[in-house]
Amino acid sequence: MSTPFLSVRDLRVHFSTEDGIVKAVDGLSFDLEKGKTLGIVGESGSGKSVTNLAILGLHNRERTALEGEIVLDGQELLTASERTLEKLRGNKMSMIFQDALASLSPYHKIGVQIAETYRKHTGASKKEARDRAIEMLRRVGIPQPETRVDDYPHQFSGGMRQRAMIAMALVCDPELLIADEPTTALDVTVQAQIMDLLKDLQQEFGTAIIFITHDLGVIADIADDVLVMYGGRCVERGTKKQVLSTADHPYTLGLLNSMPSLDGPVDVPLSPIPGSPPSLLNPPSGCRFHPRCAFAEKVAGGLCSTERPTLEVADGRGSACHLTAEQKRELFSDFAATRHN
Repeated sequence: MSTPFLSVRDLRVHFSTEDGIVKAVDGLSFDLEKGKTLGIVGESGSGKSVTNLAILGLHNRERTALEGEIVLDGQELLTASERTLEKLRGNKMSMIFQDALASLSPYHKIGVQIAETYRKHTGASKKEARDRAIEMLRRVGIPQPETRVDDYPHQFSGGMRQRAMIAMALVCDPELLIADEPTTALDVTVQAQIMDLLKDLQQEFGTAIIFITHDLGVIADIADDVLVMYGGRCVERGTKKQVLSTADHPYTLGLLNSMPSLDGPVDVPLSPIPGSPPSLLNPPSGCRFHPRCAFAEKVAGGLCSTERPTLEVADGRGSACHLTAEQKRELFSDFAATRHN
């Protein structure tokens, strides 16, 4: 078996606060191959972004407890020095942030910001870096890049700013690209354009992509594999088709039932998950989803509230749930949602 390009093992990210320890990520493991896209999905506060900031080494190590193992192409990242991580960031691994307007400096021209990233990692001259910035703006679909390279972020529309962010993230041809909800604030037409752009660039460069979102519709469009997070833990893993067509965890089923359907009956109401995500300062014992789970009482002995379910994975497919396979088939059929492969 080949070694995965990115391997995360038993990752724990805990923050110290005045109120106590926030267990933002609490024992997460996954692998990612080159040329593949892993979709990480879950509600706000589930630990998606915290996980990927840990991969990039962007947490304050004086205030954050990091445990586990993150290996990128043979390089261990959790124990790497800040100097090593700086060389890797923007070069071997890069990130597209959710809010391009907040991520881009309002005081510097778009082209200068892209060129500076390129110069830092390649030692290129100013002219070479500017030419590279123009090339990247053209590649991501910015019209008249020779002129727009000298514009400031406020002169770009939301979709164009996001494209500029993608150009900056890809300027050094990174082998790992992390996209943190890059289409959330965009209209559906621009969303589709951004998704097509990422797929085209991945096909061209063979980039490994982690795509963070709360939108299963987006996951259905771009991901190869899906990791569902809840309360800082992985509750389900599998291929896109497996997860979206046959949910194996009550939380995933709840997410699917919360989605509107374009081809189903128009008068069928949505079924939102009751309650709110748990506080990670004082998370529930046992399965963290059990206070919101419609099936917790079906498990004998109250195990859901006392014992953490193990994530049983076989051939990349598995879920962390105390329900038996037979119980899931029987109970989930009554809550079946319209799904898209």
